[in-house]
Amino acid sequence: MKIILTPFIKLYQFFSSSTAPRCKYYPSCSTYALTAVKRHGAKGVVMAAWRILRCNPWSLGGVDYVDEEIDCADAVKARKNQLVGAK
Repeated sequence: MKIILTPFIKLYQFFSSSTAPRCKYYPSCSTYALTAVKRHGAKGVVMAAWRILRCNPWSLGGVDYVDEEIDCADAVKARKNQLVGAK
């Protein structure tokens, strides 16, 4: 799954990079899809499809990480602080 979809997503990113970013979400939908497919395989395809369905004119957008506990710097910092405080 990863081997098949990754080149298509990267090709889309290459050709769409010449236009201004228009995604309401951070990271962009294509970056989200690439990360989700690499980390979760078939489940990542479903996650990416759900994200694309949510990206519509009526959505508010915002920050939406694939795995917040891994990708979000604030979550990583909080986890490190919890580990230090536990000692």
